[in-house]
Amino acid sequence: MKLLQALFFPPEQPGGVSSMIPYLQDRFNPPHWEMELFSLPKRIRSKGSGPVEFQTFDWHEFEDSPIVQKYVQTYRDYLWWTRLRLQRSFDLIHAHHPIAGLAMKEAFPETPVIQSIHSSYERELILNGRIAENGPEHRFLTCLYKELEHKTDKMYTVSQSFREYLSPHVIHPENIDVIPNGFDEKRFKPVPHENEVAQLVTVCRLVPAKGIDILLKSCAELKARGLSYVLHIIGDGPIRKDLEELAQRLGIYEETIFYGYTLHPEEFMPFFDIFVLPSRAEAFGSVFAEAALCSLALVGTEVGGIAEQIIDGSNGLLVPPEDHVSLAEALEKVIVDPSYRYELARSGSDFAKNHYSLNRVVHELKKTYLQFDR
Repeated sequence: MKLLQALFFPPEQPGGVSSMIPYLQDRFNPPHWEMELFSLPKRIRSKGSGPVEFQTFDWHEFEDSPIVQKYVQTYRDYLWWTRLRLQRSFDLIHAHHPIAGLAMKEAFPETPVIQSIHSSYERELILNGRIAENGPEHRFLTCLYKELEHKTDKMYTVSQSFREYLSPHVIHPENIDVIPNGFDEKRFKPVPHENEVAQLVTVCRLVPAKGIDILLKSCAELKARGLSYVLHIIGDGPIRKDLEELAQRLGIYEETIFYGYTLHPEEFMPFFDIFVLPSRAEAFGSVFAEAALCSLALVGTEVGGIAEQIIDGSNGLLVPPEDHVSLAEALEKVIVDPSYRYELARSGSDFAKNHYSLNRVVHELKKTYLQFDR
C-alpha cells in the first residue's frame, strides 16, 4: 500500500506531528507498506495563483482580513507545490493540517484522503491576541472544518475534548474518531538522579496561549514561601522578552533560565524533576507525554488533552487555568515531598507507555489505512 503523509510544516518543526510522523516510516516497511512524507518548504511563498472556491461556504465574505488572505494564499502555494513535486499516485493520503488535506483532495480527487486535526489554529490566535472571537478570521477558520468534512474521506483528531470542540463546526461529529499522538519509547531514556534543589522545566513556544506568565507568578509565590527551585524554560517565541522582563519584575530572574529553542529537549529533560505547563488551551499536549516518558512528575491545567493525560493525584497534578496560586500549591506538593514526586513520575511514565506508545498508534493507523485498501 502506497501511503503519503501530508504535513504542513517540515517534519523537523517542533510539535505533536513532528514527534510522531517521522518515526512512523520505520514501522511501515516494504513490501506491504510504502510511506512518503511531504510538506511545504518555508521558502515557498506566493508561488500559487488562481481562484479559490470552497463548496460549503463563500470565503470572499472574509477576504478583507489580511490573515484570511494569507491563509488562502498559503493554500494556493501548497497546491502549487503539490502539483509540481508529486507525480506518482498513492493508495491513500493522510493529511495532518487543514491546508494539506484540502490541497491534496484538490490535486488527487480520486485518492482517499483522511484528515487528522492536531490543534486549533483559530483558538491559538484568539488566546495569543491576534484575532477576535467571532470575528471574520475566527468564522473563516471554523468554516474550514465543515469543508474538510465535506471533501475528505474520514476525519480524526487527537483527544476526546478536541472532538467536542469540533462538534459545533461539522454536520456529523459522531463520525470523527480519536487517535492520540504516539511516541517512540526509544527516544526517551530516564536517568536516575538526585537534585538537591528541585528542577522545574517547561517546553513550549513562548506565546500567551501557553500561560508562562501564570507559571512565573506561581514561581514568585513559591519564592515568597521560602521554597528553593530552578525554573528552566525551553523554547522561543514572540513574547520571550516580555516574559524575561516579568521574571525580573517578580524578582525570580536569578532562579529562571531561558534557553531559547532546542531541537531535542528530550535528550536532557530526564535530568530535571518536574514538568509544568499551565496552558490556556491544548488539543493534546504532546510535551506532557514526552515528559512522562522521561519520568518527570507532571503538573498541568485542566484543559483539553492535558486533562485526558493526567489523572489528578495519580499520575500528575491538575490545576485550573489562570490560577497561579493553585499552581504554586501543586508545585509545592511535589517540591517538598520527593517520594510523592517519584511516585507521580513512575505512574505518569506507566500511563504514557500504556496509552501513547508508538506501537499502539501504528496498530490503530494500520487498521484505519486497510479500510481504504482497494
